[in-house]
Amino acid sequence: MKTLAMRARFVHLLNPPWLKNAKPSSLRAFSSSSSSSDYSNQSRGGLPRFFSEFLPPSKGGIVRIQGDEFWHMTKVLRLSTKDRVELFNGKGGIIEGCIQSIDRTGLEVEVLEDPRIVLPQNTQWHVFAAFGTLKGGRADWLVEKCTELGASSVTPLLTERSPSISENRVDRLERVILAAAKQCQRLHEMTLNPPTKIGGLLPIVAQAKPSFVAVAEATPVFTALSSSRKESSGSIIIGPEGDFTNKEVDMIIEAGATAVGLGTHRLRVETAAIALLATVMLWSDSS
Repeated sequence: MKTLAMRARFVHLLNPPWLKNAKPSSLRAFSSSSSSSDYSNQSRGGLPRFFSEFLPPSKGGIVRIQGDEFWHMTKVLRLSTKDRVELFNGKGGIIEGCIQSIDRTGLEVEVLEDPRIVLPQNTQWHVFAAFGTLKGGRADWLVEKCTELGASSVTPLLTERSPSISENRVDRLERVILAAAKQCQRLHEMTLNPPTKIGGLLPIVAQAKPSFVAVAEATPVFTALSSSRKESSGSIIIGPEGDFTNKEVDMIIEAGATAVGLGTHRLRVETAAIALLATVMLWSDSS
């Protein structure tokens, strides 16, 4: 398999355009909390957790579970009536419930407490990666690990050397994100945005202060970060196998990005994405 010349790009993003059109959460009437302990506690394990787009507004409500989650509950975990579970909606809402009945097509869970909502973490990093041509499950791995590390979103980046991504793959990646969110006890499901071309990325770079683009033999990334004001939001931009073209690199830099280096080794697309995401997440979270 081909490797990627180590030219990862990441750009600071203050106000991602897709957030401007986001709909208010239907859970605003629920009790909410911004305490950091709410997020730290979710990684401690406990009741098995499953996804439900709908959560009742109060204790005593009933949720019907069907499809993949029903199969997972009954065929994989062998859960039965009276077993207790947690349900989350991917938007911070979570409830504890008890399985009341099971039939051939689904099961019903009775809510044992009023739903609560946990607010998102302060760090909001977005990944733009040209992974449309990756094979052998490598794109799945990239998206899975971005979910586990806490990325706010992943956007397939369309470039000259990675010009498209199939709809079937997008559907599969949505399922990967959901499975990863359940596994890592994440309450806010990572967003998979529609594919974006380089031209659509340039306005984000132009508006961001500061902006960083990783380029081989440029100033080391840690040197650049140590001399920059700490930010809790931004973007990581990763080129395709074969890297960005010189024209694409020039366009990103001319839009206002600062070039930074990531070392001397050559990395695959998914390796570069995870390495950079972990770096900026730790930088943002450090005191």
